[in-house]
Amino acid sequence: MIARHEIYPDTADKKKALVLFGSPRQNGYTSQLVHEFTRWLEPHYDFITVDAYREKISPCTACGYCEKKEGCCIKDFERIHGLLCSSDLLIVASPIYNLSFPAPLKAILDRMQRYFSARFSLNIRPPIKKHKRSALLLTSGADCDEGAAVMRRQLEMIYTVINATLEQQVIWKNTDRASALEPLTDEVRRAALSFLIE
Repeated sequence: MIARHEIYPDTADKKKALVLFGSPRQNGYTSQLVHEFTRWLEPHYDFITVDAYREKISPCTACGYCEKKEGCCIKDFERIHGLLCSSDLLIVASPIYNLSFPAPLKAILDRMQRYFSARFSLNIRPPIKKHKRSALLLTSGADCDEGAAVMRRQLEMIYTVINATLEQQVIWKNTDRASALEPLTDEVRRAALSFLIE
């Protein structure tokens, strides 16, 4: 797994990439897919991984705080907020659970309600100033695209308020049958290298 620093290194020659990692397995299929994707970008990006299972972000409680003040009354999201504000590339990597994100990663995504409130209640446009490009990396036990479509739609909604554009998506299917990554490596490489093109 790639680095889990608290802040990005001060390397002016590299862009900044944030990985939101949603698998409970540190060396499972999702981790393998992330590694294959990021290895093409490591000379050009500094990476930080937010591991949703280790981060233990509290769920949104719909308390209304962010409709009146910028931010959130629950302070466990502040590091992720800072990373979102400074990143150039956002990689969301997750297995598909019941056509959606696993609960710990879904909690992180739901806490981005603060940005909807900032935009629509507080008229802060955009809530995050720095634009970021994004890739969605998914693993699926089944040979099915339905969950990926649901997850992509969720991200596209969130991206309207965090100033991000979803540019690439890779799905590794049939992992319940221990399928190999090799047939996907060319697709993964092409998707990764697209982020080196301005």
